[in-house]
Amino acid sequence: MFSDYTKEFSYNWRLAAPVIMGMLGHTFVGLVDNLMVGQLGAAELAAVSLGNSFFFVAMSIGIGFSTAITPLVAEADSEHNFARGKSAFKHGFVLCSILAIVLFALILLAKPLMYMMDQPREVVVLALPYLDIIAISLVPLIIFQALKQFSDGMSLTKFPMYATITANVINVFFNYVLIFGVWGFPKMGVVGAGIGTLIARFVMITLMWYFLNRLDKTKAYFKDLKLFVLEHSMLKKINSLGLPSALQMFFEVGLFTAAIWLSGTLGKNPQAANQIALNLSSMTFMIATGLSVTAMIRVGNQKGLKRPVELRRIATSIFIMGLALAILFALIFLIFNNVLPTFYLDLNDLTHIADNQNVVEIASSLLIIAALFQISDSTQVVFLGALRGLQDVKIPTLITFFAYWIIGFPVSYFLGDASKYGSSGIWIGLLAGLTASSIFLYIRFNYLSKQLIAKHLKA
Repeated sequence: MFSDYTKEFSYNWRLAAPVIMGMLGHTFVGLVDNLMVGQLGAAELAAVSLGNSFFFVAMSIGIGFSTAITPLVAEADSEHNFARGKSAFKHGFVLCSILAIVLFALILLAKPLMYMMDQPREVVVLALPYLDIIAISLVPLIIFQALKQFSDGMSLTKFPMYATITANVINVFFNYVLIFGVWGFPKMGVVGAGIGTLIARFVMITLMWYFLNRLDKTKAYFKDLKLFVLEHSMLKKINSLGLPSALQMFFEVGLFTAAIWLSGTLGKNPQAANQIALNLSSMTFMIATGLSVTAMIRVGNQKGLKRPVELRRIATSIFIMGLALAILFALIFLIFNNVLPTFYLDLNDLTHIADNQNVVEIASSLLIIAALFQISDSTQVVFLGALRGLQDVKIPTLITFFAYWIIGFPVSYFLGDASKYGSSGIWIGLLAGLTASSIFLYIRFNYLSKQLIAKHLKA
């Protein structure tokens, strides 16, 4: 009966809502940067897009790796195994901290690539100093993610939300005063946006550490951590889950990053339009990601309790919620595709009026395609969360690589040529990759969950 699934909606939402607010907080940082920087012109908006494309690739690897912590902690929590949960947290925290520093260094080493990518030179000049600042912010962001994933695994999803919302208020303030130079602060433009983001991310990690050290349910996990005393078996377990998960996110974010770079070859206006459509799509994707984390937590719990029938029923209830929300957002994009892009640019700026109107026109057409892939994008990430809850990561990694880089990217590259469909062609490739990923990941979860039930019935 359908009520078997709908009765789970309330608890699913209680878990998902704080995660969604926290994830939207991450995206809101980018939204604020885009809205404020967009008032300076299309070149500045394109520069933020180009700088963030490098940052997001590194961030996807760090966040993807950190997701290994959640299912291990969730399983240990449901089994009331404190020692195993603390070990998963400690080893995950150490590995994420090391990875954050490595990724920061790799971003700095990759900077010269900007000059080799056929991007508008004025955009590259603006993007380089912005990238220097936000690259530093990657370190506190990934360490925050380790704390967040532990908190999620303990079903304490509200506290990362509190930290993120507070940080966003601070980000809005510093962005405003540093981008435009008000109240005695220097006018720093694009670089000011980077500094605001950096300050906000240090606030996030400070607040998260403070919360978890004082909560009754988690403070014991922080006592006598002995961060330099590590066990090979848990390091291996974290890596075996984290590395494939990192690759999964890398393959997906890499495809969207390729879309940014391909858009840059078409000119600054297509690149700025791509950034607007991508930023709006990211907002809705974060809601689906919140449901994905919920699936990871609840599937991980049911796995620990050895209840495969309940596991499949609960996962299905989350899939239904994700699908319903995706349809809603698709309708919003279709109805308001001509209105939403106008919030990002100053259409009264007579100096850049032709460029800005062209950007809005391109972005409006991209939002129609974005509306179509809302369903596939939302469902694929929820399926992926459920599979991570099952600690199944290797086959999903192959699925995401095939969907995004064997199907999606070739379509984007071929149709995105200026002589064919341009920006719309690039986004048709995104639609193709996301749809393939959603179908294959569903088949994988359906197979594994039925297999678990069959084994349970035989036992």
